[in-house]
Amino acid sequence: MLRPWQNDCIETAVKKFASGRKHFLTQATPGAGKTLMAATLAKRLFESNSIDIVVCFSPSKEISDSIKDSFSSVLACEFDGKIGSVGCSITYQSMRFLPPTFWSTLAKHRVFCVFDEIHHCGGDNQENSNSWGQSLLTEVQAAAKYTLALTGTPWRSNLTPVTLASYTDPEGQIVCDYQYSLAQAVQDKVCRKPKIVLVDCHHSVVSSSETRDSYRTMSELIEKGKVSYSLIIQNDDALAHILSQAVSRLQKIRRANKNAGGLIVASSVEHAKYIDKILRKDFNQSTSIVTYREQNAQDLINQFRKSNTEWIVSVGMVSEGTDIPRLQVCCHLSNVKTELYFRQILGRILRTTTCANQEAWFYTFAEPNLNQFAEEIESDIPETCMYIKVKQDLSDYNDVLTNEVNAPFTSPDIRPPSKQKLLWESNQSEFSALSLITNDSTEVTLNHFKQRVIEAFRYA
Repeated sequence: MLRPWQNDCIETAVKKFASGRKHFLTQATPGAGKTLMAATLAKRLFESNSIDIVVCFSPSKEISDSIKDSFSSVLACEFDGKIGSVGCSITYQSMRFLPPTFWSTLAKHRVFCVFDEIHHCGGDNQENSNSWGQSLLTEVQAAAKYTLALTGTPWRSNLTPVTLASYTDPEGQIVCDYQYSLAQAVQDKVCRKPKIVLVDCHHSVVSSSETRDSYRTMSELIEKGKVSYSLIIQNDDALAHILSQAVSRLQKIRRANKNAGGLIVASSVEHAKYIDKILRKDFNQSTSIVTYREQNAQDLINQFRKSNTEWIVSVGMVSEGTDIPRLQVCCHLSNVKTELYFRQILGRILRTTTCANQEAWFYTFAEPNLNQFAEEIESDIPETCMYIKVKQDLSDYNDVLTNEVNAPFTSPDIRPPSKQKLLWESNQSEFSALSLITNDSTEVTLNHFKQRVIEAFRYA
């Protein structure tokens, strides 16, 4: 049975297609059921004899396989691209390797193309498009009778246009044909109300032989004291502290939901392995680790999805589109600090289940950007991502999510770890102290360790 928003979106799309327009962009919050809506829309178009074939594109093999299963179930037929099937599901990466005959064959039929997480495809012309966007602008638009673009975050980290999207002129604000916000999803009990925990300090001191400066927050320490954020997320005791909070929360949730799970998003493979070791040895937690280096990464994700394992530690694998409903606690410990990535990770713990406890807890450090993202979480499209850059140096057209996989520790605002040494001295009280000694004998101490909880949609 479809949810009200899914029925409404399908009717809106059918009407637009019937009016002679071929593109439809849906923005719906992560976990709302975009894939089921898309499959049901395809079924409607088949039933009205409007299309012959469906081709779905998505950013990963795991998502592609999930789409294939959903469409096969809804359409009650094979969806593997072989003889007798009515379509196929492939990744954006594979578009570059499709032979010209693939597109020429599609052009002979009435094709319905579905693009999941369309924000991965950037650019509205050949000059500013990434490789995936170029394929959509050339081959796909020529072959498709109708296109459906899906996204939970309809913007790109570099603010270049999302391919196939429409924008207001001259402001450059994205125009969605249908929107289903997180606020609506929470009110409809489709998504959980997220609680975002920002780990911070009340008082910190940076001292040397000549100066002594005080800071009231971690944000001030990072921005004014020039302390590297990468050191905080890699420090032994800092990790132990934030992980202890997350482990304690998951244990409380598991009293009601025995198979509830948690997600840790790490900065590198080495970082993930170290966090995995802390969880197992220091907190006696069961874990699964999955990174882009594993050949069987998708199998590991599927095993975790069906298991009772407490934690999955990931690098570049469990973000957008990965459906693991039992996840209810998450730690964002990545160097990637963009609003897009922040929301995609948060989306992994928002999908509701039939279990009694429907809490969703998101833990991270109170870094300046992350503070802002947390405060804007009730805005469906935050102000900072509302408008595209109309003119921009082509050298800026980099995909931050791709960089996370290829160079997990690469970030323009991060100092090399060798320049600083971080020491976190814990005491028996509810507070902790953080000490950092740099090569020029500068010491940084954070006192009165605390946390701030942002509870979104309290009155929904």
